[in-house]
Amino acid sequence: MAARTSPTARQRRLGIEIRRMRTSAGMSAEYAAGLLGVDRGKISHIESGVRAISPERVRTLACNCDCQNERYVEALADMARPAQRGWWDRYRGSLPQGMLDIAELEAHAVRMRAAYSMHIPGLLQTSDHALAVFRVVIPQLPEHEVALRLAHRVERQQVLDGDRPTPFVAIVHEAALRMQFGGRQVAKAQLEHLLKRSEQDNVTLLVIPFEAGAFPGAGQTVLYAEGPVQQLDTVQIDSSHGPDFLHADAQLAKYRAHLDWMERIALSPSASRDFIREIANDL
Repeated sequence: MAARTSPTARQRRLGIEIRRMRTSAGMSAEYAAGLLGVDRGKISHIESGVRAISPERVRTLACNCDCQNERYVEALADMARPAQRGWWDRYRGSLPQGMLDIAELEAHAVRMRAAYSMHIPGLLQTSDHALAVFRVVIPQLPEHEVALRLAHRVERQQVLDGDRPTPFVAIVHEAALRMQFGGRQVAKAQLEHLLKRSEQDNVTLLVIPFEAGAFPGAGQTVLYAEGPVQQLDTVQIDSSHGPDFLHADAQLAKYRAHLDWMERIALSPSASRDFIREIANDL
Protein backbone atom coordinates (compact mmCIF):
# COMPACT_ATOMS: atom_id res chain seq x y z
CA MET A 1 0.00 0.00 0.00
CA ALA A 2 1.25 3.48 -0.87
CA ALA A 3 2.53 5.75 1.87
CA ARG A 4 0.25 8.57 3.03
CA THR A 5 1.57 12.09 2.86
CA SER A 6 -0.75 13.38 5.61
CA PRO A 7 -2.38 10.73 7.82
CA THR A 8 -5.56 11.68 9.64
CA ALA A 9 -5.84 11.72 13.43
CA ARG A 10 -7.76 8.42 13.25
CA GLN A 11 -5.02 6.80 11.14
CA ARG A 12 -2.34 8.08 13.52
CA ARG A 13 -4.34 6.76 16.46
CA LEU A 14 -4.44 3.27 14.97
CA GLY A 15 -0.66 3.39 14.57
CA ILE A 16 -0.24 4.48 18.18
CA GLU A 17 -2.41 1.60 19.38
CA ILE A 18 -0.44 -0.88 17.25
CA ARG A 19 2.81 0.34 18.78
CA ARG A 20 1.34 0.28 22.29
CA MET A 21 0.22 -3.32 21.82
CA ARG A 22 3.62 -4.36 20.41
CA THR A 23 5.75 -2.66 23.07
CA SER A 24 3.50 -3.83 25.92
CA ALA A 25 4.20 -7.39 24.79
CA GLY A 26 7.94 -6.72 24.64
CA MET A 27 7.99 -7.42 20.92
CA SER A 28 10.72 -5.76 18.88
CA ALA A 29 9.99 -3.95 15.63
CA GLU A 30 12.27 -6.43 13.87
CA TYR A 31 10.25 -9.37 15.17
CA ALA A 32 6.97 -7.68 14.18
CA ALA A 33 8.34 -7.05 10.69
CA GLY A 34 9.24 -10.73 10.29
CA LEU A 35 5.87 -11.79 11.66
CA LEU A 36 3.96 -9.62 9.19
CA GLY A 37 6.32 -10.23 6.29
CA VAL A 38 7.37 -6.60 5.82
CA ASP A 39 10.66 -4.77 6.24
CA ARG A 40 11.62 -3.00 9.47
CA GLY A 41 10.97 0.46 8.07
CA LYS A 42 7.35 -0.33 7.25
CA ILE A 43 6.63 -1.15 10.90
CA SER A 44 7.71 2.36 11.81
CA HIS A 45 5.51 3.77 9.05
CA ILE A 46 2.52 1.70 10.20
CA GLU A 47 2.97 2.91 13.77
CA SER A 48 3.13 6.54 12.63
CA GLY A 49 0.01 6.16 10.49
CA VAL A 50 1.91 6.79 7.26
CA ARG A 51 1.21 3.28 5.98
CA ALA A 52 -1.98 1.25 6.30
CA ILE A 53 -2.22 -2.16 7.94
CA SER A 54 -4.83 -4.76 7.00
CA PRO A 55 -7.38 -6.06 9.54
CA GLU A 56 -5.88 -9.54 9.14
CA ARG A 57 -2.42 -8.30 10.10
CA VAL A 58 -3.88 -6.45 13.08
CA ARG A 59 -5.36 -9.74 14.32
CA THR A 60 -2.10 -11.60 13.65
CA LEU A 61 -0.13 -9.07 15.62
CA ALA A 62 -2.66 -9.08 18.47
CA CYS A 63 -2.57 -12.88 18.68
CA ASN A 64 1.23 -12.93 18.88
CA CYS A 65 1.19 -10.11 21.44
CA ASP A 66 -1.19 -12.25 23.53
CA CYS A 67 -3.78 -9.46 23.50
CA GLN A 68 -6.92 -11.25 24.71
CA ASN A 69 -9.29 -8.27 24.70
CA GLU A 70 -11.39 -9.36 21.72
CA ARG A 71 -13.51 -6.20 21.60
CA TYR A 72 -10.40 -4.03 21.53
CA VAL A 73 -8.76 -6.12 18.79
CA GLU A 74 -11.89 -6.09 16.64
CA ALA A 75 -12.20 -2.33 17.12
CA LEU A 76 -8.62 -1.93 15.87
CA ALA A 77 -9.36 -4.25 12.94
CA ASP A 78 -12.37 -2.10 12.10
CA MET A 79 -10.17 1.02 12.14
CA ALA A 80 -7.79 -0.74 9.75
CA ARG A 81 -10.46 -1.44 7.13
CA PRO A 82 -10.24 0.78 4.05
CA ALA A 83 -12.50 3.68 4.92
CA GLN A 84 -15.17 5.02 2.64
CA ARG A 85 -14.83 8.70 1.94
CA GLY A 86 -16.60 10.77 4.56
CA TRP A 87 -18.46 13.96 3.79
CA TRP A 88 -15.58 15.90 5.39
CA ASP A 89 -13.21 14.71 2.65
CA ARG A 90 -14.84 17.23 0.32
CA TYR A 91 -13.12 19.93 2.36
CA ARG A 92 -9.66 18.36 2.17
CA GLY A 93 -7.25 20.93 0.79
CA SER A 94 -9.65 23.76 1.62
CA LEU A 95 -9.87 23.65 5.42
CA PRO A 96 -7.25 22.85 8.09
CA GLN A 97 -6.72 19.13 8.69
CA GLY A 98 -7.67 19.54 12.34
CA MET A 99 -11.22 20.54 11.43
CA LEU A 100 -11.60 17.42 9.30
CA ASP A 101 -10.19 15.28 12.11
CA ILE A 102 -12.84 16.62 14.51
CA ALA A 103 -15.61 15.72 12.06
CA GLU A 104 -14.18 12.22 11.60
CA LEU A 105 -13.86 11.76 15.37
CA GLU A 106 -17.49 12.76 15.90
CA ALA A 107 -18.67 10.51 13.07
CA HIS A 108 -17.08 7.43 14.67
CA ALA A 109 -17.92 8.21 18.31
CA VAL A 110 -20.31 5.90 20.15
CA ARG A 111 -21.22 8.66 22.63
CA MET A 112 -19.98 12.18 23.23
CA ARG A 113 -19.71 14.46 26.25
CA ALA A 114 -18.61 18.07 25.92
CA ALA A 115 -18.02 21.00 28.28
CA TYR A 116 -18.05 24.67 27.22
CA SER A 117 -17.47 27.72 29.39
CA MET A 118 -17.45 30.60 26.90
CA HIS A 119 -18.94 29.15 23.73
CA ILE A 120 -22.04 27.27 22.62
CA PRO A 121 -21.08 23.73 21.48
CA GLY A 122 -20.41 23.70 17.74
CA LEU A 123 -22.88 20.85 17.27
CA LEU A 124 -25.61 23.05 18.75
CA GLN A 125 -24.83 26.39 17.09
CA THR A 126 -27.14 28.20 14.71
CA SER A 127 -25.68 29.38 11.41
CA ASP A 128 -25.88 33.03 12.49
CA HIS A 129 -24.10 32.31 15.76
CA ALA A 130 -21.38 30.34 13.98
CA LEU A 131 -20.90 33.18 11.46
CA ALA A 132 -20.41 35.63 14.31
CA VAL A 133 -17.79 33.35 15.88
CA PHE A 134 -15.87 32.87 12.62
CA ARG A 135 -15.78 36.63 12.03
CA VAL A 136 -14.00 37.44 15.31
CA VAL A 137 -10.68 35.70 14.71
CA ILE A 138 -7.17 37.06 14.20
CA PRO A 139 -6.13 37.30 11.43
CA GLN A 140 -9.55 38.01 9.96
CA LEU A 141 -10.80 35.31 7.62
CA PRO A 142 -11.81 36.16 4.03
CA GLU A 143 -15.52 35.65 3.31
CA HIS A 144 -14.98 32.53 1.17
CA GLU A 145 -13.11 30.93 4.11
CA VAL A 146 -15.92 31.89 6.49
CA ALA A 147 -18.44 30.29 4.11
CA LEU A 148 -16.43 27.05 3.97
CA ARG A 149 -16.18 26.84 7.75
CA LEU A 150 -19.87 27.52 8.16
CA ALA A 151 -20.83 24.80 5.66
CA HIS A 152 -18.47 22.36 7.42
CA ARG A 153 -19.95 23.17 10.84
CA VAL A 154 -23.52 22.70 9.63
CA GLU A 155 -22.63 19.30 8.14
CA ARG A 156 -20.98 18.23 11.39
CA GLN A 157 -24.33 18.58 13.11
CA GLN A 158 -25.79 15.67 11.15
CA VAL A 159 -24.34 13.25 13.75
CA LEU A 160 -27.18 14.34 16.05
CA ASP A 161 -29.86 13.46 13.53
CA GLY A 162 -30.81 10.58 11.24
CA ASP A 163 -31.68 6.97 11.96
CA ARG A 164 -28.81 6.40 14.43
CA PRO A 165 -28.12 9.75 16.12
CA THR A 166 -25.12 9.85 18.44
CA PRO A 167 -25.92 10.41 22.14
CA PHE A 168 -24.54 13.80 23.15
CA VAL A 169 -24.22 15.35 26.62
CA ALA A 170 -23.45 19.07 26.45
CA ILE A 171 -22.43 20.88 29.64
CA VAL A 172 -22.65 24.64 29.10
CA HIS A 173 -21.69 27.35 31.58
CA GLU A 174 -23.94 30.34 32.17
CA ALA A 175 -21.21 32.60 30.77
CA ALA A 176 -21.55 30.95 27.35
CA LEU A 177 -25.33 31.43 27.44
CA ARG A 178 -24.97 35.15 28.12
CA MET A 179 -22.38 35.86 25.41
CA GLN A 180 -24.17 37.82 22.68
CA PHE A 181 -22.27 36.72 19.58
CA GLY A 182 -23.89 38.48 16.62
CA GLY A 183 -26.01 40.73 18.80
CA ARG A 184 -29.15 40.40 20.88
CA GLN A 185 -31.44 38.85 18.25
CA VAL A 186 -28.86 36.26 17.15
CA ALA A 187 -28.23 35.38 20.79
CA LYS A 188 -31.95 34.97 21.49
CA ALA A 189 -32.40 32.73 18.44
CA GLN A 190 -29.40 30.68 19.58
CA LEU A 191 -30.92 30.09 23.01
CA GLU A 192 -34.23 29.08 21.44
CA HIS A 193 -32.35 26.65 19.20
CA LEU A 194 -30.66 25.15 22.29
CA LEU A 195 -34.06 24.59 23.86
CA LYS A 196 -35.32 22.86 20.73
CA ARG A 197 -32.25 20.62 20.47
CA SER A 198 -32.46 19.73 24.17
CA GLU A 199 -35.83 18.09 23.55
CA GLN A 200 -34.20 15.42 21.35
CA ASP A 201 -33.90 12.01 23.00
CA ASN A 202 -30.18 11.78 22.19
CA VAL A 203 -29.27 15.28 23.42
CA THR A 204 -28.80 16.08 27.12
CA LEU A 205 -28.16 19.75 27.86
CA LEU A 206 -26.89 20.67 31.32
CA VAL A 207 -26.25 24.22 32.53
CA ILE A 208 -23.72 25.26 35.18
CA PRO A 209 -24.88 28.56 36.70
CA PHE A 210 -22.45 31.16 38.04
CA GLU A 211 -23.53 30.35 41.58
CA ALA A 212 -22.25 26.76 41.24
CA GLY A 213 -18.77 28.12 41.87
CA ALA A 214 -15.46 26.58 40.88
CA PHE A 215 -14.89 23.33 39.03
CA PRO A 216 -11.82 21.67 37.45
CA GLY A 217 -10.85 22.71 33.95
CA ALA A 218 -12.86 25.94 34.13
CA GLY A 219 -12.44 27.94 30.93
CA GLN A 220 -11.35 24.94 28.87
CA THR A 221 -13.35 23.51 25.98
CA VAL A 222 -13.42 19.71 26.10
CA LEU A 223 -14.95 17.07 23.84
CA TYR A 224 -14.81 13.50 25.15
CA ALA A 225 -15.59 11.06 22.35
CA GLU A 226 -16.22 7.49 23.47
CA GLY A 227 -15.03 4.69 21.22
CA PRO A 228 -16.32 1.12 20.97
CA VAL A 229 -14.03 0.29 23.91
CA GLN A 230 -12.71 2.65 26.58
CA GLN A 231 -9.10 2.21 25.40
CA LEU A 232 -10.12 3.96 22.16
CA ASP A 233 -11.76 6.99 23.78
CA THR A 234 -10.38 10.36 22.68
CA VAL A 235 -10.33 13.81 24.24
CA GLN A 236 -10.25 16.80 21.91
CA ILE A 237 -9.39 20.22 23.30
CA ASP A 238 -9.18 23.53 21.50
CA SER A 239 -6.04 25.64 21.39
CA SER A 240 -4.86 28.74 19.53
CA HIS A 241 -2.97 26.56 17.02
CA GLY A 242 -5.85 24.16 16.36
CA PRO A 243 -7.33 21.06 18.01
CA ASP A 244 -5.30 18.71 20.18
CA PHE A 245 -6.23 15.03 20.52
CA LEU A 246 -5.40 13.21 23.75
CA HIS A 247 -5.71 9.50 24.46
CA ALA A 248 -3.19 8.46 27.12
CA ASP A 249 -4.90 6.48 29.89
CA ALA A 250 -4.11 9.12 32.54
CA GLN A 251 -5.42 11.92 30.32
CA LEU A 252 -8.66 10.09 29.60
CA ALA A 253 -9.19 9.38 33.31
CA LYS A 254 -8.53 13.02 34.17
CA TYR A 255 -11.08 14.37 31.71
CA ARG A 256 -13.68 11.76 32.64
CA ALA A 257 -13.32 12.97 36.22
CA HIS A 258 -13.60 16.61 35.06
CA LEU A 259 -16.82 15.94 33.19
CA ASP A 260 -18.26 13.81 36.01
CA TRP A 261 -17.62 16.69 38.44
CA MET A 262 -19.27 19.20 36.10
CA GLU A 263 -22.31 16.98 35.60
CA ARG A 264 -22.72 16.70 39.39
CA ILE A 265 -22.85 20.48 39.93
CA ALA A 266 -24.93 21.26 36.82
CA LEU A 267 -28.66 21.83 36.88
CA SER A 268 -30.92 18.98 35.84
CA PRO A 269 -32.02 18.87 32.17
CA SER A 270 -35.42 20.30 33.09
CA ALA A 271 -33.99 23.02 35.32
CA SER A 272 -31.40 23.81 32.64
CA ARG A 273 -34.16 24.43 30.09
CA ASP A 274 -35.96 26.72 32.53
CA PHE A 275 -32.71 28.59 33.15
CA ILE A 276 -32.11 29.07 29.41
CA ARG A 277 -35.69 30.32 28.91
CA GLU A 278 -35.18 32.96 31.62
CA ILE A 279 -32.05 34.26 29.90
CA ALA A 280 -33.77 34.24 26.50
CA ASN A 281 -36.79 36.12 27.89
CA ASP A 282 -34.48 38.85 29.21
CA LEU A 283 -33.03 39.52 25.75
